[in-house]
Amino acid sequence: MSRNATRILWINPLGFPDYDQPMGDFINSIKSPEVAVEVISFKSDAQMNNLEYRTFEALIVGDTVRVTRYAAEQGFDAVVIGCFYDPALEDSREISGEAIVVAPCQASIQVAANLANNFSIIIGQEKWRAQMTERVKHYGYGPRLASMRSIDIAAHDLQKDCGLTETRIINAGRKAMEEDRAEALILGCTCTFGLAEKVQKELGIPVIDPIIAAYKTAEHLAGLKKQFGWVPSRKWGSAAPSEDQITEFGLFREAPPIGNKLNFDVRGFI
Repeated sequence: MSRNATRILWINPLGFPDYDQPMGDFINSIKSPEVAVEVISFKSDAQMNNLEYRTFEALIVGDTVRVTRYAAEQGFDAVVIGCFYDPALEDSREISGEAIVVAPCQASIQVAANLANNFSIIIGQEKWRAQMTERVKHYGYGPRLASMRSIDIAAHDLQKDCGLTETRIINAGRKAMEEDRAEALILGCTCTFGLAEKVQKELGIPVIDPIIAAYKTAEHLAGLKKQFGWVPSRKWGSAAPSEDQITEFGLFREAPPIGNKLNFDVRGFI
């Protein structure tokens, strides 16, 4: 791999490796050939296969920050936190050095906003509605959220029967389009990867796959960083803790909690 190759780290923020290979293969199918991608999950005693609860999400914040620090030290150009709740996004951006940090919810909304006046988000369960609505409003897109429509499938079941999942997404998406006047749809979970194309063909409006949106946003921003020097700001609210403080407090002394790791280089899978 060339020293000048763009490098992107994709974090599956779970101590559960089963998503790494299928998501990594999907990312490998859409990445630019000159980009190297590393897909990791955490080394953890907690074998959570979803982050559907705030409790689960809170437990992975520290690991996400530590791995982002690792990415900065290892010279990655961008990091993607691969969960639609965008867990630890702001925390990780603070410690990312010159690595750009992206997450699926924000990236998907930004893509949709360039394609339509409003959008609906297809969520797996009603449980997700409150927290995802908070996120959309936090990013300033509350007025453009037409609706959230649940398909009543848990995150870890979305890929078990893709035909069923697609059918429910299409039905929910049609209601969002016809009843809520949605002009675009966002699939509100990274576990829906590979399902957007059929839904889009059926409904005839943009349907945003969050893995594609997040990954391609990271790739694009990494390119802008290399060409124009656009790196994360470290001024005022974006300031990072000083290295003196990090040393004084004994932070980041241990190896990052990386469990499973897959590498997709500029030629494909290693």
